[in-house]
Amino acid sequence: MENKSFKHWCIVELFGHAKIAGLCTEENIAGTNMLRVDVPETKQQPAFTRYFGSGAIYAINPVDEQTCAVIAESLNVAPVAIWQAESFIEKVNQNKALPPADEVQDAVFEDDEDPLYYR
Repeated sequence: MENKSFKHWCIVELFGHAKIAGLCTEENIAGTNMLRVDVPETKQQPAFTRYFGSGAIYAINPVDEQTCAVIAESLNVAPVAIWQAESFIEKVNQNKALPPADEVQDAVFEDDEDPLYYR
């Protein structure tokens, strides 16, 4: 039996009603095969790569490169962004429904005898 490598332009449907489009190959990572999707550059996003385990995939639809590029542009999937705690705290502090983070901390730690509260 011949072992063919998988390399196709595809629209990948993921569980959770998400889609991604790009050049798909199979890659072994940490002892398991994963689908590597190299998403092409679009007007809104730089090119990037995402990996998916087989359990996350609902369907893989092979298409030609031009169709894949058009779909990638319309899906506008973003690469994973680096999460920053400072940015999150700033957004929480801007929300008028929530008190500033330092006020919340002072209120939570006012009972020094309760073993559930730590400094």
